[in-house]
Amino acid sequence: MILFLFCCSSATNIQAQAKPQPDVLLLKDGEKLIGQVVSADGAAVTFKSNLAGQVTVKWTDVQEFQSPRKYAVIPKSVRLRKPVDTSKVAEGTVALAGPNLQVAPSAEQPAQSVPLAGTSHVMDDATFQKAISARPGFFQDWTGAVTAGASLVQATQNSRDFNGAISLVRTVPGESWLEPQNRTLIDFSTSYGEISQPNTPTLKTDIYHADAERDEYFSPSVYAFAQGAFDHNFAQGLDLQQTYSGGIGWTVFKTGNAELDLKGGASYINQQFAVASANQTLFGSIFGENYMRKLPRGMVLVEALTVTPAWNNLNALSAAFSTTLTAPIYKKLSFSVGVIDTYLNNPPPEFKKNSLQFTTGLTYAIP
Repeated sequence: MILFLFCCSSATNIQAQAKPQPDVLLLKDGEKLIGQVVSADGAAVTFKSNLAGQVTVKWTDVQEFQSPRKYAVIPKSVRLRKPVDTSKVAEGTVALAGPNLQVAPSAEQPAQSVPLAGTSHVMDDATFQKAISARPGFFQDWTGAVTAGASLVQATQNSRDFNGAISLVRTVPGESWLEPQNRTLIDFSTSYGEISQPNTPTLKTDIYHADAERDEYFSPSVYAFAQGAFDHNFAQGLDLQQTYSGGIGWTVFKTGNAELDLKGGASYINQQFAVASANQTLFGSIFGENYMRKLPRGMVLVEALTVTPAWNNLNALSAAFSTTLTAPIYKKLSFSVGVIDTYLNNPPPEFKKNSLQFTTGLTYAIP
């Protein structure tokens, strides 16, 4: 019995010792928050309080900050790229001193003063060390979304329509405070439908697009890209268009709420139509633009435009435009509305040059 009580007491003591001490924020209005820092930059700190939940507080509203943990303080002037030179990052326990953070590596070493105005990120040192040493496998760190929508009419006229899309992105490294080294993008979209009624030929819609792109960065905003794209559009008489492109891309700006990418390069295009005499091989250029904007209430707008002129047949111009608005519903589930417009300047006779799709569906975020 005594041995049993001793073991229980020892286990309790070990658990108490293993439990990390909380961080403490003392605000200027006298309120004290006890919990843990989730993330921080030079303007504000996101804090998970034991009682108040997760809140974001401006550093200017903080009177005192206490934490037993070590942090990594990354200045805005430092550009980090793997392998990381950690000498440019202040690491240690952190204290707030007016407009500065005092970072003490150890009790024996003097504290380093880092101005908050010049600070990019403040993070737990263990998280920092894990990020700079991580070597994720190819099947890790993917983000994106899966979208699906359908409609069904059963009457004298029967109608069935389905649309779906998959969009995946993998950026290495995945942390925003590290310079990107490469990016992989995979996209697939499809729209299929049938309208039938007695004694009438069945009308069919059959469209799909698939592409994969690999970007290799020279700098945080300039990269080389290689891309393969495949298109089929029954409405335009296009059995298969294969486009292989390569060139240079430029991230014009990238903020927490918006990003704009421009790119241009050379293309090889092989077009196969339902009318075999229209088949051709083309050499040309590719010009593209991608824009993303985060809107209020968690909505996201994504827009893309690609124009592919051919130089050995100036009449064989192709282009594609898409835009999608996504609004959150519950956790990772959202409702999406989109428009996809594809243009072929040289379809077979009796086929229109333009193909316009309006899509709606439910979107699930990955991961």
